[in-house]
Order: sequence, then C-alpha cells, then structure tokens
Amino acid sequence: MAPREEIGDQGAGGKAKARAFIALGIFLLILALTYVLRPDDFILYVTAFHVIAVMSWMAGLLYLPRLFIYHSDAPIGSERSETFKMMERRLLKVIMNPAMMISWVLGLYLAWDIYGFQGGWLHGKIAMVVALTGVHVLFSRAVRDFAADKPRRPARYWRIWNEVPTVLMIAIVILVIVKPF
Repeated sequence: MAPREEIGDQGAGGKAKARAFIALGIFLLILALTYVLRPDDFILYVTAFHVIAVMSWMAGLLYLPRLFIYHSDAPIGSERSETFKMMERRLLKVIMNPAMMISWVLGLYLAWDIYGFQGGWLHGKIAMVVALTGVHVLFSRAVRDFAADKPRRPARYWRIWNEVPTVLMIAIVILVIVKPF
C-alpha cells in the first residue's frame, strides 16, 4: 500500500512540477513579447515581475518554517508527517525555487540596467539578498532532512528561524526605498 501512495504523491508532484514549468514558460513568453511589443515599457514590466517574484519567494520563506514547526510535532511515519513532507516539497520546488531564481535574474538585470551596480545601498541590498538565499538553502536542507526522517530540530528552533526572513525583508525594503547610503 505504501508504494502505491508514494507513486500517487510523485504523480501529483510531477503534475505540479509540469504546471510550474508551464507557468515559467508563459512568464518568459510574456517578458519576450513585452520586449518586442512595448520596448519603452520593458523596464517597468521587468520591475513588476521582479516584485511579483520576490513576493512569491517571501511568502514561501515565511510559510515553510511554520510547516516545520508543525511537522516537528508530528510523529515520524504518521499520515500527518507524510502530508507535511508533500506540502514542504511542493512549496519549495513549485513556488520557492522558481520565485528565487526569477527574483535573482530580474534583480541583477535591474541592478545592472538602472544602477550600473553603483551605490552603497545596492551593495547592502545584494548582501541581504545573499543572506536570504542562505536562509532558503537552510530551509531546502531541512525539507530533505524531514523527507528522510532524519533527527528533527525542536519547534522552538524553527520559531526562531521563522523570524529571520522577516528581518532581512525589512532591511532590504528600507535599503531599496530609503537608499540611506
């Protein structure tokens, strides 16, 4: 019975992954059409897509540690634990990873095209985004560890990590809007 459930999960995960690739393809098509049809507005569309990607990435970074908190309390091998594994994997692979990659690509394009990589605030922002990417990597490893039923960290640990993306996001937004240096 377990192998059949596992196949079903992979099938559903495969469908979600296919949908994510289709969405990414549509996104690239829209970006290309914008470049061809509205070249004067292209940078505005790049900025809009960057903000959308960042919002999606942040949503995942704020939600995933909450799942870890609840998963930490679920008995290993239980139906609840298996459900959390599926939720964590899909959130990471279908939403967070593509959103992070799009955020980085479009963000670096904007930093180059608009600012020429100049400005202390921009360097500070990039440093904060590197730190945010480090948090993403930590969470990715946790998803793998939970999936493998490795020893779990306590819920308190994840409650602390749940705050880190928020603090980094606040710093990034202040750097972008205020440009203090």
